[in-house]
Amino acid sequence: MNRMERVCAAIGFIGISSGAMAQSHPLTTGMTCNQARSLVAAQGAVVLNTSATAYDRYVASSAYCGLGELAGPAWAPTQDAPRCPIGSRCVGVARGSGP
Repeated sequence: MNRMERVCAAIGFIGISSGAMAQSHPLTTGMTCNQARSLVAAQGAVVLNTSATAYDRYVASSAYCGLGELAGPAWAPTQDAPRCPIGSRCVGVARGSGP
């Protein structure tokens, strides 16, 4: 493969991968508290924007967390509540050093 073919291939791969990065997530301030809670419960795990520049992953239970993580309570701003308890976020569990 010559240099020009490699450059074209690289541009193609960048174009394909940038589509995934540009995906938007539902904005919690555009929903009521009940709508946001229902979305998390229905999806099990969902990434939500809490402002134009902030987002987080919210889960319905620890079943959606990775190894060494548990679900802890999470709040997000919504149309009708500045701190809506929409579900949980996965947090790492601290492990002791032993006896």
